[in-house]
Amino acid sequence: MNPSQWDRRISRANDLAGAYPFAAEILRFYQQMAGFQRDLYVQVSSVSNGQAEGRNGGSLREELDLFVVLPRFPAFLSLIHEVGPVELARSANELMEQGKDRWTNLLTAYWTEDLSDDFPAENPLQFFPRAFLQPYAEYRAHNTPHSLAGATPRFCPLCGGKPQVGVLRQEGDGAKRSLICSRCLTEWDYRRIVCPACEEESVDKLAVFTSSQFPHIRVEACDSCKTYIHTVDLTKNGLAIPEVDEYASVPLDLWATENGYTKMLPNLLGF
Repeated sequence: MNPSQWDRRISRANDLAGAYPFAAEILRFYQQMAGFQRDLYVQVSSVSNGQAEGRNGGSLREELDLFVVLPRFPAFLSLIHEVGPVELARSANELMEQGKDRWTNLLTAYWTEDLSDDFPAENPLQFFPRAFLQPYAEYRAHNTPHSLAGATPRFCPLCGGKPQVGVLRQEGDGAKRSLICSRCLTEWDYRRIVCPACEEESVDKLAVFTSSQFPHIRVEACDSCKTYIHTVDLTKNGLAIPEVDEYASVPLDLWATENGYTKMLPNLLGF
């Protein structure tokens, strides 16, 4: 990957903000954050000389190089304090006052936490390590030798993260399903008619809901575990970027919540 991919994400957020005014504030905030993430990705790549680091597949989280990333954390907190929603801005200010030891503990705890367990995503403080370390995790994923051919686990085969969003891509006369990791944005194949939360396979218990407002985004819900995940159908909109389009679909989250479903993992902005 190179910085142009971040530029495409930022550009897509801008397009979506124009198309969905109700999500404009969220998407503008994402644009600011993504600009910082792009710069951090470039910095990490520069320090590492853009070379593969020779780790075995599945070892992405064996170490956290705080020497590289920690000096950038104050700038990230300043950005969120300046442009973030009120609650996040207040938390950023509090974290800024708590200093390096607190930052180190927060980042390390997130990096070593198994997101396949009951990760406290509803805690506003978890936004900071998730958002800040995402480009670092993505860089490591891009430079960790691996083969995802035939891999169909519920959680990311590289870092163990929960899926954030699903994807449908054209394959033959139909569409192939994959999942995108919430931590390192790795994409891997997953079975089409299976709940990624509990592995329910009964068609009668797996529901798909769509809205004319978002014809390319589906709510895939499970009546066994009452969870859901968004899936972006690229066969209906080839311009979509799943990890970005997911931020615009807040009305679908509201609908799912009102109907008794819980998201498998809230996105970075808590939806």
